Amino acid sequence: MSKYRDHLPQLAGGIFLTDGGLETTLIFHDKLELPHFAAFQLMKDGTGIEALHKYYCAYASIACGNGLGFVLESPTWRANPDWGEKLGYSNAALADANGSAVALMRGLREQFETPQSPMVISGCVGPRGDGYDPGKVMSETEAEAYHSEQIGVFRGTDADLVTAITITNIPEAIGIVRAARTKGLPVVISFTLETDGCLPTGHSLEEAIDAVDTATEKTPAYYMINCAHPTHFDAAVATNRPWVKRLRGVRANASSLSHAELNEALDLDDGNPLEFGVQYGDLLRLHSHINVLGGCCGTDHRHIEEIARVCKAASQP
Repeated sequence: MSKYRDHLPQLAGGIFLTDGGLETTLIFHDKLELPHFAAFQLMKDGTGIEALHKYYCAYASIACGNGLGFVLESPTWRANPDWGEKLGYSNAALADANGSAVALMRGLREQFETPQSPMVISGCVGPRGDGYDPGKVMSETEAEAYHSEQIGVFRGTDADLVTAITITNIPEAIGIVRAARTKGLPVVISFTLETDGCLPTGHSLEEAIDAVDTATEKTPAYYMINCAHPTHFDAAVATNRPWVKRLRGVRANASSLSHAELNEALDLDDGNPLEFGVQYGDLLRLHSHINVLGGCCGTDHRHIEEIARVCKAASQP
């Protein structure tokens, strides 16, 4: 069963890398078909599983090579009921896909983990709707019921925690946290931010974190930012207010384009990996408690290598 569920090592400090933009890498670099951006569909056959294994190996190798921890984020961002139905999955098939994805992460941990590079398995949860647009916002109760099924599957696997990625609104975040608490799993909430550093609903990051903490008695292990370029949120986190200490992770986009511009783009904007690493180093020097570092849309192993190089140096005394 789980190895770190009761003592997440990233909470004790030290840098933990994650992977980059899974879906954009698979589509634009590996030329794979991912209907609805659903990477979990690759778990259907050996060829797809091998593609995922190859993808994660690149990042795990970077972590090991630098003596850094690593969060193995399962490819299950779309593996929830509404998206599963669109893709033709029954509830049983969807549960099996979620379980198999975590099993793949377990195999990678067995292959790569060392005492210097602890590897934490995270069951990835995505939003019910789009990661850029909140659409129709569920109530907290609706969100808890909706996400309980997937989180319940993770409860019976080797997953050490649940990480909810690209969350666009406060009620859904609260529902996910409550579902994870009921299932007995540590939970992390990662919010999508727009170019102004706010959630797509217009709430500030401070408002979102404070609201979720208040509604859930500070249940989340920590919070993250993802699907935004570092320049989009640097001003938002340039403060010493207490809520910033709840922020422990960043998975930024390679591109400084807005979500609307990215949606219209025909080609992948992978930004500048060297500059990307420098921006992470600047962030770490300002907030040394932020230690879970990876990428989102447009990023690949080059960006994570730069993060590892720059942020490892920045963390040295």
